[in-house]
Amino acid sequence: MKHFFLLLASLLVTTIIFAQTGSIRGTVTVKGKPLEFGTAALKNTQFGTTTDEKGVFEIKNVKYGSYQLVISAIGYRTITKAVTISEAKFFQELTLQTDELENSLAEVVVTGTMKEVSKLDSPVPVEIYTPVFFKRNPVPNLFESLQNINGIRPQLNCNVCNTGDIHINGLEGPYTMIMIDGMPIVSGLSTVYGLSGIPSALIERVEVVKGPASTLYGSEAVGGLINVITKKPSSAPLVSADVMGTSWAEFNADLGLKYKLGEKIQSLFGLNYFNFQRPTDKNGDGFTDITLQNRISLFNKFSIDRKDNRVFTLGGRYVYEDRWGGQTQWTPKYRGSNEIYAESINTKRWEVIGAYQLPMKEKITFQFSANGHLQDSYYGTTPYQAQQYIGFGQFTWDKKLKERHDLLVGTALRYTFYDDNTPATDADGKNAPSKVLLPGLFVQDEITLTTNHKLLLGARYDYNSIHGSIFTPRLNYKWTSTDKKNVLRASVGNGYRVANVFTEDHAALTGARKVEFTEELKPERSWNGNLNYVRKFFLGNGGYVGLDATAFYTFFNNRIIPDYLTDPNKIIYSNLSGNAVSRGLSLNIDVSLANGLKFMTGATAMDVFQREDDGSGTLVKQTQLLTEKFTGVWSVSYTFPQIGLSVDYTGNLYGPMKLPVLGPLDPRPEYSPWWSLQNIQLGKKFNNGLEIYGGVKNLLNFTPTPDAIARAFDPFDKQVTFDATGQVVPTPNNPYALTFDPSYVYAPNQGIRFFAGIRYNLFK
Repeated sequence: MKHFFLLLASLLVTTIIFAQTGSIRGTVTVKGKPLEFGTAALKNTQFGTTTDEKGVFEIKNVKYGSYQLVISAIGYRTITKAVTISEAKFFQELTLQTDELENSLAEVVVTGTMKEVSKLDSPVPVEIYTPVFFKRNPVPNLFESLQNINGIRPQLNCNVCNTGDIHINGLEGPYTMIMIDGMPIVSGLSTVYGLSGIPSALIERVEVVKGPASTLYGSEAVGGLINVITKKPSSAPLVSADVMGTSWAEFNADLGLKYKLGEKIQSLFGLNYFNFQRPTDKNGDGFTDITLQNRISLFNKFSIDRKDNRVFTLGGRYVYEDRWGGQTQWTPKYRGSNEIYAESINTKRWEVIGAYQLPMKEKITFQFSANGHLQDSYYGTTPYQAQQYIGFGQFTWDKKLKERHDLLVGTALRYTFYDDNTPATDADGKNAPSKVLLPGLFVQDEITLTTNHKLLLGARYDYNSIHGSIFTPRLNYKWTSTDKKNVLRASVGNGYRVANVFTEDHAALTGARKVEFTEELKPERSWNGNLNYVRKFFLGNGGYVGLDATAFYTFFNNRIIPDYLTDPNKIIYSNLSGNAVSRGLSLNIDVSLANGLKFMTGATAMDVFQREDDGSGTLVKQTQLLTEKFTGVWSVSYTFPQIGLSVDYTGNLYGPMKLPVLGPLDPRPEYSPWWSLQNIQLGKKFNNGLEIYGGVKNLLNFTPTPDAIARAFDPFDKQVTFDATGQVVPTPNNPYALTFDPSYVYAPNQGIRFFAGIRYNLFK
């Protein structure tokens, strides 16, 4: 009997506890259609979930009380609704409707000012790209995805190893800062590989700022920055998968899994795996058209529930990649030998990132990151073994002063250790790893002058342990019309960058050229001015047209430019004895019609050049290598609602760019032709979260000239004759006085191919 009463009491207590909680269930629609992947959350609590493919969400085990239910999604109006859970209202059933935003101007962005603001209110122009945008042309890594963004071009730097960097408005990759969740993760040694292996299942959005951001983010953010924002565990699907293959035998898989560790820790795990193991030589030069790769990337993000909804997140990533490109008969036994040429690169990388809001009334947040990068490579017979470790910590204080001033104050400390087997870490014949300590202070004041006018003032001071003091100011101004259909932004800012050639420019290792430094490299300095105008036109039938135009101008001192032309056997690095300029205009047009047709197009015209002293005091203008004067992108999308079939047509157009020829006898063209990459995709969604897709990439089957690699048949220059000064002598078997060189590259060698894939998302 005693046990019976104990059991009865236990059941009674459990029933009472359970009765103190209820559930909220609802359906969210947009113009009668379900809103997928929207976030449903109770404000100032840890309760939240996402809408499924039918627009349905359910929040369970909510304690009795009154709450503010917030429904949000990028590109849509946020809904806030009061709800109450009690004995009388144990279960809430809701039907909610939202609308598309006006060109997504109310989307939340963080990159421009290092704090959450709406895109409309930000005095810094920030572009936002969601997974929906990237899925229109699915690719195995974020590096290739960025080719669909106007003014951004993934540039291949080597025909053999296929390494590359990201150009923003004509400025090379080292001028672009790549961040994950606001942390400067991708830099230095990882510059050419950092965007590979980020699982797409974990990406919530990508924010892009074009123009210098050194005032907030320090060195490397001279030309702009790309911030990859990962999903919050609370808003991610329970399970997600995206598996794709191509007719070239490429295989890519992205997997995501949400799980909980106890009651207060939510976690999101992601995996990316890419494999390509078929040596392919369709242009007949004896070399692989694209590198063979075996890559795996693991990512895990934790979100810890805290009092007053304070932030505490912790994430980590590990990347392993083994890639090689070269003569098709190469095998690992030839690694480092002079019999068969290949560039074999083995990479191991780990990263840790996190953010912790201090438990106090003031909003003070500590952000931190650490990463290690190990590279074991052979470029033909040239070994390159390198290791890099970076630690970063930053405190920010976010404070509103009265009504007009929104202040951000911060202090940062960054430590970089770098060591390799090149002259970069050699001092008088002894190994001397580079160790750089970089403390900094920054302040930003966002001043609301009137309802329509806003001013942003910012300044940063850094002390580089090698180069000394560096000061970077900036000023931004924004005007918004009363009806919010017109936005004008103007900015001027200063940037700086400290270069490490071997970590950023692998062309210094590839081929047979020797690297030469004519002086100790000094930090680059730049001044930039931008003028941005956004205009929205509403059509009578419910559609709209959006215009986004920008004029930009960047002026450089101490620009570090590799000289490929003075000596065909060398790459000569020095600070420019003159100045360099990047200037141009860009225009984006976004059209959405009432019938569901969406059209996005953009074009950028630019002029990037340097003026160099010819020795007599006269500055001679030279066009920058590997930089086109015109780029264009487009995307046309339409969904047949009756059958749920979507069609996406995407493409790029590139103008001619100057190429690194090997002297006056080189028969290869000095400029590339106009060229275009175009793709088409069909997709079908099902009600159970399943989606299938497929299509054709590079519809026009464009590939560069087959003789892009100079003397591909003699990669070790065994049949090349040199004179006493080291210059190549023309001979009957080398009439053009060439050496082996794979740096003549402007487009991928991969021709037309078919692809197919399947996606699946489970929300419960």
